[in-house]
Amino acid sequence: MNFLRGVISGQAAGPQPSGAETIHKLCDRVASSTLLEDRRDAVRALKSLSKKYRLEVGTQAMDHLVNILQTDRSDSEILGYALDTLYNILCNDEEEEQDESEDAVTPISASGKPKNVSMPDETAQKQSDDLGAQFTEQFVQDPEHVTLLLALLEEFDFHVRWPGVKLLTALLKNQGVQVQGIILVSPMGVSRLMDLLADSREVIRNDGLLLLQQLTKSNAAIQKIVAFESAFERLLDIITEEGSSDGGIVVEDCLLLLLNLLKNNSSNQNFFKEGSYIQRMKPWFEIGDDNSGWSAQKVTNLHLMLQLVRVMVSPVNSPGATASCQKSMYQCGLLQQLCTILMATGVPADILTETINTVSEVIRGSQVNQDYFASVNAPSNPPRPAIVVLLMSMVNERQPFVLRCAVLYCFQCFLYKNQKGQGEIVATLLPSTIDANSISAGQLLCGGLFSPDSLSNWCAAVALAHSLQDNLTQKEQLLRVQLATSLGKPPVSLLQQCTNILSQTKSGKGSKVQTRVGLLMLLCTWINNCPIAVTHFLHNQENVPFLTAQISENLGEDERLVQGLCALLLGICIYYNDNSLENYTKEKLKQLIEKRIGKENFVEKLGFITKHELYSRAAQKPQPVFPSPEQMLFDHEFTKLVKELEGVITKAVHKSSEEEKKEEEVKKTLEQHDNIVTQYKELIREQDSQIRELKEQVESVESQNEQLQTSVSQQLSQIQQHKDQYNILKLKLGKESQSNGQVDVSQVNGLQTEELTQLREEVEELRKQHVLFQTQLGDKDALISTLRTETGGGSAGGSDDTELLSELEALRSQVQAQSAEINQMKTERQELLARAEAGSSDGVSSSVGSLEAAKMAEVESRLAAQSAEMERLKEEAKGLSESRAELEQQLAAATSTVAILQTERAKLQTEVQESKKEQDDLLMLLADQDQKIHSLKLKLKGLGEPVDDEDELDARDQTDEEEDEDED
Repeated sequence: MNFLRGVISGQAAGPQPSGAETIHKLCDRVASSTLLEDRRDAVRALKSLSKKYRLEVGTQAMDHLVNILQTDRSDSEILGYALDTLYNILCNDEEEEQDESEDAVTPISASGKPKNVSMPDETAQKQSDDLGAQFTEQFVQDPEHVTLLLALLEEFDFHVRWPGVKLLTALLKNQGVQVQGIILVSPMGVSRLMDLLADSREVIRNDGLLLLQQLTKSNAAIQKIVAFESAFERLLDIITEEGSSDGGIVVEDCLLLLLNLLKNNSSNQNFFKEGSYIQRMKPWFEIGDDNSGWSAQKVTNLHLMLQLVRVMVSPVNSPGATASCQKSMYQCGLLQQLCTILMATGVPADILTETINTVSEVIRGSQVNQDYFASVNAPSNPPRPAIVVLLMSMVNERQPFVLRCAVLYCFQCFLYKNQKGQGEIVATLLPSTIDANSISAGQLLCGGLFSPDSLSNWCAAVALAHSLQDNLTQKEQLLRVQLATSLGKPPVSLLQQCTNILSQTKSGKGSKVQTRVGLLMLLCTWINNCPIAVTHFLHNQENVPFLTAQISENLGEDERLVQGLCALLLGICIYYNDNSLENYTKEKLKQLIEKRIGKENFVEKLGFITKHELYSRAAQKPQPVFPSPEQMLFDHEFTKLVKELEGVITKAVHKSSEEEKKEEEVKKTLEQHDNIVTQYKELIREQDSQIRELKEQVESVESQNEQLQTSVSQQLSQIQQHKDQYNILKLKLGKESQSNGQVDVSQVNGLQTEELTQLREEVEELRKQHVLFQTQLGDKDALISTLRTETGGGSAGGSDDTELLSELEALRSQVQAQSAEINQMKTERQELLARAEAGSSDGVSSSVGSLEAAKMAEVESRLAAQSAEMERLKEEAKGLSESRAELEQQLAAATSTVAILQTERAKLQTEVQESKKEQDDLLMLLADQDQKIHSLKLKLKGLGEPVDDEDELDARDQTDEEEDEDED
């Protein structure tokens, strides 16, 4: 203990041991000491020496420290010392090195004078980094060490958890990929680290943010796990609690972590959008009227927030995901808020630049967002469109270079896939729409195109080229633009003025190359895929000689790009030439190239474009990002055009006249074929329309036919009703007619016969019902008799059976009565038939009308009585069926009751059988017991022991009972 105190206090007597020796002794003490207090003091001493003697402590003590972490989990103090020591060994932070130089004891020389200790230079820092990487690699060789740290993070004690977080962060900084792999396969590894964000102690939470930043770098799998552990919700809550853009360094750390999670991770971006987290970003950009005095931290925070918005709508994302995010940003008002910052005053330049870039990507390719941006006005008097205000900044050479690049990017994004916006820009240049009292976008572009500033020339040319991109209509419209160059001279077209400036800057040097490149890109975009523009360009007799002269000259490196662009322009004039000008047909232009330039030389000069070092940089992404204005030469969309045209122009130049003729013939044949196909298509369309019309006519005819059939059926039913009414009237007239003295007996007999037939059928049906009822009653009687025998006269169902029997007897009597009535009706029917036959024969032979009338009246009255009787029988049959249904219900209830009784009887029988079985078992046991007792008695008798028989015992018991009775 004295030795340890001497090491810690630095007050040891005699010669001091070297650092390596001290560390060796401390390591021995840590490894061999049995007392926890001794080990704790030794680890604390190692911690104090770990910064100064980093190499020695790391080499000798690392394994002992890891062993302490594994064995002394119960003591938080020694764990904290061990974690701090490991952190000092592995950490490479410059701040830690400076702290080491400040806190370390100044070395004393042999003479007693202090030595001069210099600050660590770059070499020392590099050595320190290498040392930390070596120790980290040694530590993570065993994945269990990292797993042990993850387990220690579950300790709530501050002195354990905080150094554990710092140590794991240092490991990720030095060996990120390897440590990420270990954490990824560790069970609940990422979840444990996510719990740090919920720690109430801000120090641990903030260092946890730094840890998660290192953990999520360039690892999509971990980024997805962190995102699905509610990282977005927690981080946004922390940002809101810390004051959003007005917050401190914690907000910056949260935003950096969000960028790690979302950048180049489509899954997390979709999760962020679907979770409605875009809507929570809108309050970040709410700025007040007073924008003066922005702190550096606020600028940093807002810059990161804008980058976060750009990550969601980046052009490198999938088009569908970008469009969905753009729509959400417009609907939640985020785009409107960004435009407010864009037009506000007092906003720092770098924030304004990043806001312009953000708005650019939010509106790029989205028609709704582009239309909204076109409607935004700057708060000026009079109000001006935001596009005009931005273009004024772009062509102003006093504005910062990055701001001008941002405005150009915004203008390009506004016109991307926006033919409506392209038309509006070109329309501001046409003579019929020019307003002399206001500044338009077209005027600013023309002013920048002819400005003495080469960067303004290039930006204006590229902006105007984007107004014509993939829009043949606007290319033709722009040919109408006329410019007044000077007083007294006729106006010239914009196309001619561009070629004039191009020829005038031929002899210029330095920055004029930028102007010429911009004009050539504009001309190539303009005449591409537009034969009318090619004709206008070739109509000027000076253009072709100028291009051939430029291509054929041997110029320096700076002019090679201009030569390549001139070759591209001339190649477009060949490829899209419609041969309308006799002097500049395709064949004559190719002959001119072969004579003046040479085909191989022409193709070589054309290849200068793609070989330029700035070409590949511009082709990478749409945003124009250049380190300096001089390197601003290529546009992203133009690189696509070059890639598309280079091959076809090379083929067009090398083709001979015969091949061209063949191609023309093939084209003509294809055109004829296309015309024939078009004719057939038109014929098929006409036939389809005719078929459609005929189908409609057929449908209308079918509907008319259905209506006519319906009307015919209605009319037939009406005719039948009229016939019936006619027959009834005729019958009535025949009865009332007595003038002739005869009655149409045949009609009466016919009517009587029909009614008698109906009566026969009804009686037959009643007879069948009677037989059916009797059969059912027989079945029920049999069922009741079986139930009586099964129940054995039990008291439970006796009363119910009695009621059922009485009801059955009543039903039986009713059926008998009905059968008697049916028999009576049979006899009456026989009599009625006999009388009717007799009456019909008498009616034929006799001519007395009164007798016939009386008989008929009697027959009608009898028929009426029979009809009433039949109605009564029907009612009785109905009641019989109802009573039968009730009887069936009662029988079902009785059946269920009987089933229940049978079940209970079966249970009782089983219980009786079980009890009998148990009694038999007991009797068997008693018999066995008696046999055993008898055998034991025999053995006792054999041994000479006195044994009482059972009869003697019974006699004694009886004698004792009698004596007790006598005493009583």
